[in-house]
Amino acid sequence: MNNQIMFVIGCVIFAVYVYFLLSIIRKQHKIQNKEHMNIHDSNDLDGMGNQGRIPDKKPRNRAI
Repeated sequence: MNNQIMFVIGCVIFAVYVYFLLSIIRKQHKIQNKEHMNIHDSNDLDGMGNQGRIPDKKPRNRAI
């Protein structure tokens, strides 16, 4: 009987620990997503920065 009580108490403590661990992970994930929403560049699909983008300006005609 004593072993069963200790097993139940251990399971309850473990369940509470896992619940709070997952809630902390979820909370930090939401905070991290909010921080990265401002940094994210939707045009940078290849991850190389501005190197692969097509320039907005038309090139100058140097022959004139």
